[in-house]
Amino acid sequence: MFLTIDDLDFKGKRVALRVDINSPIDVSSYRILEDTRIRACKDTIEELSSQGAKVVILAHQSRPGKKDFTPLHSHAQRLSQVLGRDVEYVDDLFGSHALSTIGRMGEGDIVLLENVRFYSEEVMKDWDSWDNSTPERQGKTFMIKKLYPYFDYFINDAFAAAHRAQPSLVGLAYYMPAVAGRIMEREIKVLSKILEDPDKPSIYVLGGAKADDSIEVIKNVLKNNSADKVLTTGIVANIFLIAKGYDLGPNRDIILDMGYAHLIEVARDLLDSYRGRIEVPVDVALNIDGERREVKLKRGERINYPIHDIGSETIEYYDSIIREGRTVVANGPAGVFENKNFLKGTEGILKSIVRSKGFKVIGGGHLSAAASIVGVADRIDHISTGGGACIQFLAGKKLPVIEVLKKSYRKYGVK
Repeated sequence: MFLTIDDLDFKGKRVALRVDINSPIDVSSYRILEDTRIRACKDTIEELSSQGAKVVILAHQSRPGKKDFTPLHSHAQRLSQVLGRDVEYVDDLFGSHALSTIGRMGEGDIVLLENVRFYSEEVMKDWDSWDNSTPERQGKTFMIKKLYPYFDYFINDAFAAAHRAQPSLVGLAYYMPAVAGRIMEREIKVLSKILEDPDKPSIYVLGGAKADDSIEVIKNVLKNNSADKVLTTGIVANIFLIAKGYDLGPNRDIILDMGYAHLIEVARDLLDSYRGRIEVPVDVALNIDGERREVKLKRGERINYPIHDIGSETIEYYDSIIREGRTVVANGPAGVFENKNFLKGTEGILKSIVRSKGFKVIGGGHLSAAASIVGVADRIDHISTGGGACIQFLAGKKLPVIEVLKKSYRKYGVK
């Protein structure tokens, strides 16, 4: 359980709202190239402002050392456009300019402070350890001690960063109630439902390049019967194919170079423990001098070219399973979808998902982008705003931000 916006009266209250509006940006002009996360924040911000809250937004863009590690003035401009009203940008975080601006805000006003990651305490490398993830620890940072006296409530709507434990994400909860914003509330409820009480049969389609995360999800959803079947694609599928004895040639070298050698044995154990519940491709699409060539997979026959997609027979086979799903969860693309020659598998999976009559959830930035390219995004019931946070949630991991929300409910919850 956790507090939501419905539980409190925000009229006249100063609210610190942590969001994740980290966006693709043109580093030469600071122009925002894609604003999905900014638009996603609209409901929470509008609701708080309309209730008479004084809304102070905390957010980040990229991280130190990256070319797109920029100030947030472009984000304030885009927020103003999305909301249809002024969002004041303050190029300060907890100095006199920021604090005086917060102090003179009127009801309904909206302010965006500077990129929280401009401050060194926010990006210390050891923050994500569990020993340092508590509000007690983060609440003692200089930044939080300067900010907290100016706020009545802390609202966290940054689900995409829920697996982090930085001061701006958990520190304010040491001093005041921590409340889930509408994005956070929706993500937790949807993901909890598909893990704890999914409509059956429940089908997971897991691909992409982050095989370690996906295999943790496979372990969790099969162990707890959250999934009836798991369909594998991408690097994840290649690991399971090797575990089943297929000779993938240079594709095995890629897996070793990525540090995934240990996952082959893990995959072998999973195949043995959950017989008939993990599916692998029956054919693949190879990249041969930039051209797509599909080949049937056969034991004893070596694959000599890079695998860049699943093949047509696999697409058809997976379609027959997905369309019977009453819950369908997908994370990660089926191949190198950015190349139109290898979009077919990802497109086929997505079209199968939207044809199913079940509840449809997709996660991960790449698959979400592919859904937009294919033109099916509006037919997905829930597109998670979180990449790493979503997959860690599905893997059954405790996320620091969500643990803090639960703790705050126990302390401040409605009696």
